[in-house]
Amino acid sequence: MEAERVSIWPRMEPFLLGALQVAPSSKLSFHYLRKMATYVRTREGCFPTLGWPMWRHISCGKLQLPEDVAWLYFETFDLLIGHTPEERLEWAECLSQCSSKSELDQQRNKLSVDTMQFLLFLYIQQLNHVSLRTSLIGEEWPSRRTRCPSPSDREAKTSSQNKNWDDQAHLSFVQSHLAEILELLVEPGQLSLSGQALRDCQISLKAVQSLGLLLEGSVCHGRAVQPVHKLLSKGPLQTQAGYSALSRSFPQHKLLSCLQQSLTLNPFGITACLCSGKKLAWAQQVEGSMKRAKIARNTHAAPPGSKMVLMSQVFKQTLAKTSDKLTGANIKIHRCSDAFIYLLSPLRSVSVDKCRDCTVVLGPVETSVHIHGCQNLRVVCVAGRIAVGVSSRCTVHALTPTRPLLLPGNTDITLGPFHTFYPTLEDHMASVGLAVVPNAWDRPLLLGSEGLVNTSANPDPACYRLQPPAEFNALVVPFKTEGDTCEVPGGLPPQYQAVLDEKQMRIQNWQKTVLEARLNKEQKRQFQELVEVKFHEWLLETGHRQELDSLVPPAAATQRDNDGKHVRK
Repeated sequence: MEAERVSIWPRMEPFLLGALQVAPSSKLSFHYLRKMATYVRTREGCFPTLGWPMWRHISCGKLQLPEDVAWLYFETFDLLIGHTPEERLEWAECLSQCSSKSELDQQRNKLSVDTMQFLLFLYIQQLNHVSLRTSLIGEEWPSRRTRCPSPSDREAKTSSQNKNWDDQAHLSFVQSHLAEILELLVEPGQLSLSGQALRDCQISLKAVQSLGLLLEGSVCHGRAVQPVHKLLSKGPLQTQAGYSALSRSFPQHKLLSCLQQSLTLNPFGITACLCSGKKLAWAQQVEGSMKRAKIARNTHAAPPGSKMVLMSQVFKQTLAKTSDKLTGANIKIHRCSDAFIYLLSPLRSVSVDKCRDCTVVLGPVETSVHIHGCQNLRVVCVAGRIAVGVSSRCTVHALTPTRPLLLPGNTDITLGPFHTFYPTLEDHMASVGLAVVPNAWDRPLLLGSEGLVNTSANPDPACYRLQPPAEFNALVVPFKTEGDTCEVPGGLPPQYQAVLDEKQMRIQNWQKTVLEARLNKEQKRQFQELVEVKFHEWLLETGHRQELDSLVPPAAATQRDNDGKHVRK
């Protein structure tokens, strides 16, 4: 009988959600992280958990990082790890009661993270390191790539250019850097005077448990997914990895060899989803052809943390979905244009990549919404974090407890307050632990190619602006569902609410003027026709005509055309 095959693969979420899509600071290189690994193990209060005060001391005092950047890494890691919705809501309530920086610091001082996992999290920031070779010849690819017969070469290439989504890049990164990753787990007593791991050094089972942040696997295809330390400490790999139940440790060289032989592509990653993912049916799918669109999901088979839905090349359509199949999934919206997309379910993360002339309205996003390489895009969301990079003429209406992250390469980004609702929105927000306060939508953090950009001292209007109240309009979700939410959660900032109140007053005055004019029946008909003509001219000039037409089911649209009224152009 053939021996059971154990497969180990890189987990998707640490790379997708944890690795910031910007070149990392040189102070996060292996050289400095190895020094940090020794430092935290030999200082009281740093191990096995690391609190914000000590990380601030290390990052600002030793690594010379700005405090905002130090907090960005600490906060990003905290978003990544598993907190219950109740814990997140409690944390939000505590932050909302802070009225000064000293009170905020006191609250942050209560936060701590797993020391070794945080070290590994800092190390994988190298995923988006740009080497000289890459800048000269283009994207670097692993030497061996799993071929998939179903998507075209061009589609596979464009799907893989974003390393945070690319499971091939995750595997290549782990294979290339596994020795350094394990060396970060070695205890200081087993290092040479130069700080390098000794040949016969051991890695404790406790330290290998930290690898569970990056690696997981299963025994044979289709079996339950297990943490990597369980696969290495029993069963087929125990002997190969050299695990000793007496010392509860592994020889480093054997552990390295065992992992290198067992590493494989994530069976729940984007490659597998493109090859064998199921299609997703839509509640609303009108206007335009679905021939170009490619929509796939693995939510029927993937474990929590690996569920994904991929949408590509949606063109001139309105798509709407609220479904358990979306709940807790990582969503990628790729190369869509002239589309209106409504995903009204609680989501894990959303990436909008290389889209143009689109409106995307999202249910609450537990972790992050990342916009990359987009043009003339409007995104409306409640999210744990917003990040925008290499995009132009994009507008983001957000409710978020963290400062929006503006990465390099942006021009003409507009930030506005969250301005819509649907009936189950507040229930969905509670299910992912997002509250209405604190709300930092108007305090972005700019990361340039040389690090943090001080916008308070030298704001760059070419990069971003806050939406002027005079340009503000509320957004109405045009679908009926059951629920209790009947207004924008938390309300609007006073200056924006005042604009809406003024517009509502104009409408009431207009209605009053028409009523007092005492028009006869023929005058009312002529007046109504004139108003409709002007309204349709405005719809065409502003581009809203397509948005309204796309909400009409095909059968109704055909009937309208046959009647000779409101014919599409």
